[in-house]
Amino acid sequence: MEQIVTNNATKLQLIKISIKTGFLLDSETLGIFEQLYKIHKDFPEIILSTLRVTLPSEKRMLTRELFLSAIENVISTVKNQNTKEIEKALSFLETLIEEKSQLKKDKQKEENHMANIESKKTEKEEEIRNIKILISYNLKSKKFEVEDFVKYFRNRFNVMKSWLQGKTELENLTSINKISNTKQQFSIIGMINQKRETKNKNIMLEVEDLTGSAKFIVNSRKEDIFEKAKELVLDDVVGLRCSGNGEIFFVEEIVFPDIALNERRRLEQEEYAAFISDLHVGSARFLEDNFNRFIEWLNGKLEHKETAKKVKYLLVLGDTVDGVGVYPGQEELLNIKDIRKQYEKLAELLKKIREDITIVLCPGQHDAVRVAEPQPSLYTSFNNYTSPLYELKNLFLVSNPALVEIGSKEKKSGLKILMYHGASLHSIINDIDKLRIAKAHENPATVIKYLLKKRHLAPSHSFTTYLPAEEDSLLIKEVPDVIAIGEMHRPDIEYYNNILIINCSCWQSITPFEEKVGNHPDPCKVPLLNLKTGSTRILDFS
Repeated sequence: MEQIVTNNATKLQLIKISIKTGFLLDSETLGIFEQLYKIHKDFPEIILSTLRVTLPSEKRMLTRELFLSAIENVISTVKNQNTKEIEKALSFLETLIEEKSQLKKDKQKEENHMANIESKKTEKEEEIRNIKILISYNLKSKKFEVEDFVKYFRNRFNVMKSWLQGKTELENLTSINKISNTKQQFSIIGMINQKRETKNKNIMLEVEDLTGSAKFIVNSRKEDIFEKAKELVLDDVVGLRCSGNGEIFFVEEIVFPDIALNERRRLEQEEYAAFISDLHVGSARFLEDNFNRFIEWLNGKLEHKETAKKVKYLLVLGDTVDGVGVYPGQEELLNIKDIRKQYEKLAELLKKIREDITIVLCPGQHDAVRVAEPQPSLYTSFNNYTSPLYELKNLFLVSNPALVEIGSKEKKSGLKILMYHGASLHSIINDIDKLRIAKAHENPATVIKYLLKKRHLAPSHSFTTYLPAEEDSLLIKEVPDVIAIGEMHRPDIEYYNNILIINCSCWQSITPFEEKVGNHPDPCKVPLLNLKTGSTRILDFS
């Protein structure tokens, strides 16, 4: 009992010292400092004070990894003390150096293993399976400055400006700083900086380009243009055909970047692609029996065997597992509370699918990668949580978003499929009155049309968490044959300017959160695309 009291008193003292020096200690680091405290009670405060000076000021949580990264400074600090316990402390710290060295070797071994796994998916393997990974991002996280965001939005503006400059509706195109004070007709290309309703029920837009900003009025009496203006969100890049003088400018037309496919591509071979999303493996609501029925159908063990045999591609659009700690109280709704075991279960399920089906999988917010988009592929998952997937020979892991081409044979082009999990869809529904009032959550394809019209997967700064790289990875640069999205837990299929829109269903029954916000999932449905005829249907495994 006395020992327990002593330990608790030591921990309390160490916590006070850490707070005094500006740190919080996790349980592992607290254990290190308990050992140092036993050697000499002054060591913890001396070392923490040194680390506070040497480590960046924003580093508040002192983890074991962070402590080991600064171990040389710690040793130097101990050596400078005039105490008889120095040798004992140094001996203890040397064991930590050996641990650091081993961790470094383990990390390198893991990186080499992952590189070997990725190298197995060579161009030859892609060629054999008639698939090309055209775009898959692997941007490194780093500390971002204001300038990074400036470059990011400049890149977006310049790319979209190049698309809009070819629009015939934009006559007398000029920049904002060259608009003269005389009454005139002109067009500009700009980014929406502000949008508000005036007291006369008109819409006031503040628009900026690289030369300046100006305000424009959209008159409520011009119904067609007014409806378009209501669809604008902040950071949209659009063309405006205007009239007016230096005091006030009126918008006569709004032109979106938009996107279109000249003609629908068809492949010579009769093959099928199936689309699924939001499995949420590990959730107590995961519909495993239904998913196993889908696998049995793919393997030709149920009805419509001839069609099942012709399925050559399975595209998986994220949220493959439910994750751990994604939202408060999630553990109460988990059957599998260890994220690695969730991926072991996912791998077990995917292994049942016959090997001649090529599986392409991108992550979502529940998967074990960063939330910020573009999310890297699951090959880059920290601590190897997703390694159970690596051995599947027919599985290709790509980023979110990603562009893949399927069905390419003998130098003949296949179908380009833009894969995106769809985190931004909820935000665009909430931001556009027309979508919110129409309850667009129940018709996801109508939302995706707006992304295509705006030619961006998350048009406004707040729509999703993203990395502001020099190039905007959420721009829809290449025109896809198909855009496939998950997230909404409901299947939906439509065409927009010859581009096929596929929104995927889910494999999870309704959750308390969905009940709370009024979402109505439609689980266990699988959109199926005939690559030869272009026909689509939705299979029901509910």
